[in-house]
Formats: sequence, C-alpha cells, structure tokens
Amino acid sequence: MSDRNPRPNARAVKPAYVVSDAHLGAAPGARAADLVAWLRHVRGRASHVVLNGDIFDFWFEYRCAIPRGHVRVLGAVAEVVDAGVPVTFLGGNHDWWGGSCLAEEIGVSFHRAPIRTSLAGRNACIAHGDGLGRGDYGYRVASGILRSRAFRRAFRWIHPDLGGRLATVLSRTDSHEGHAGEGSRRRARALEALAVRELERDETLDIVVFGHTHIPAVVEVAGRYYLNAGTWMRERSYAVVEASGPPRIERWEGGSPSSRLI
Repeated sequence: MSDRNPRPNARAVKPAYVVSDAHLGAAPGARAADLVAWLRHVRGRASHVVLNGDIFDFWFEYRCAIPRGHVRVLGAVAEVVDAGVPVTFLGGNHDWWGGSCLAEEIGVSFHRAPIRTSLAGRNACIAHGDGLGRGDYGYRVASGILRSRAFRRAFRWIHPDLGGRLATVLSRTDSHEGHAGEGSRRRARALEALAVRELERDETLDIVVFGHTHIPAVVEVAGRYYLNAGTWMRERSYAVVEASGPPRIERWEGGSPSSRLI
C-alpha cells in the first residue's frame, strides 16, 4: 500500500537513516570500522541520522573520563554533524548514561526518553524500546535503580577501569551474538504490539521506531509503519526512511550496502 500522505517533491527530500544495537566494545573492532565506513557513506546522503540506543555496549561519562576505544566512531559521528546532518542519539539500556561529551563535544542531540521528531518529513515516535510494552517487569525494577540519581552519583566513585569491567560482566552481550533467542522474540512481539496500538491510537503518527530486540521489522498499519532496524552487531543492518513509501532494512557489507533484508 502506498504512503497515506504523499509529500510534495518527495524525491527532493533526502532519506533518514536509523541504526541501533551495535554494542561497540563487546566484540572485535571490525564492527566499529564498519560503522565508521557506514557513517561516512550516509553523511552526504542523509537528511537525519538516528542512533537508536546500545551503540556502545557500555557508556558512562565520568567527569574527567569516558570509555576508551570509540574515538574513530565518535569522530565519524562528529563528521556527520559537521556536514550539517542532525544526529539524534537515543540512550539504550547499555548507553543511557550519556551526557555532555556526546551532546557538547560530538554534537548529537542526546535523549534518555522517547521522542517525537521528523524523519524525511514524516512524523515519527522513536524509542530504544527497553522497558516498554508488556512484560520485562524485572528489568524495569532494575532499571529504576541503575538510572537513579543516587546510583549515578555512587557509580562515579568507582574507578573507570573497575566500572567498565563490572559493566562488561553484567552486560551478557555475548549471549546475543548468535541468532535471536525466545526472549528476544518475545520482546519483539511485545514491542510490535505496542507500536501497532500507538499507530492506531494516534493518526498523526506516520512511523514508530524501536530497537532493542535485535530483530529487524517493517510492519504496515494502514499506510503507516512500525520500524525496527535490527542489530548492527550481528547483521550490520540499518533502516532507511524516505519521504514516501515503506521504510526498508538494508545490510552493510564489504564497504557498501550489499543487500536489502526487508
């Protein structure tokens, strides 16, 4: 089905790009090198770039230190910003603790809660997706503690080396390196149901975007769409949103877009 509200001069509007769940720092550096190449590829093609959470497997900004190992990625993000392309970063369950370094030094618009924005001229609601929808109750309790002001103040007193090591042990990212398990599929169903309900409730929305599940999705709801870019970590997947028509999921491989997943 075609887009319900075709925009004038749609071909003149550059697409928006969405990527999530790279979990940089939890696996070999090729993942980061590929993301740098992708960012440089899209900076001249995009009207908007969305980093939809868990780009880093651990990110916590101490007053005088930030996690090492991400300099080239951060530099590539800054290049996108310097090219005049807005970059929106939604904190995920691994990098919710971003702050002034990302916002002031790199230049992204950093958010810790769902936002409403425009993607290629289309009204969008974007969230990483952790803690949303039905279920995940244990995570919600833990998240309330880990994101509290008291916890953040206490964590700053832990040496960055120890804090990073503790986060690595607790992250369990290696359990997602293979195919998505039943837990991920269950979360994917819950987030899809939430997105569909939101699209049915709010007819001003054109697109709802989540991440978190590591499972790509494009689901149509009467000419509007639920979109999940999947995981850069496993698939090198990302989403493309154009001014009209359904979003699509592509895969980055060998230094260029090599295939369309959805």
